[in-house]
Amino acid sequence: MDIIKNILLVIYVIVTLVLIVLTLIQSKESSGVTSTITGSSTNNFYNQNKGRTKEGKMKRWTITLGVVFAILAVALSVFYF
Repeated sequence: MDIIKNILLVIYVIVTLVLIVLTLIQSKESSGVTSTITGSSTNNFYNQNKGRTKEGKMKRWTITLGVVFAILAVALSVFYF
């Protein structure tokens, strides 16, 4: 059981570090209240293919690692308590 705890803990630390780095290198999205007021259109080519860009992939990885982070946190709490 100690081996599983240690493996989960190492994976948890790696996921945490990668999640921090991904969060820090992402650019800030500028579509906030201003786009709501001005009524900016999302019908252009870039917005339709946003998931295929580098920023879209980083956002997808950040969400995925966030979910893995939460699952590992619950799993570690079960093993330690």
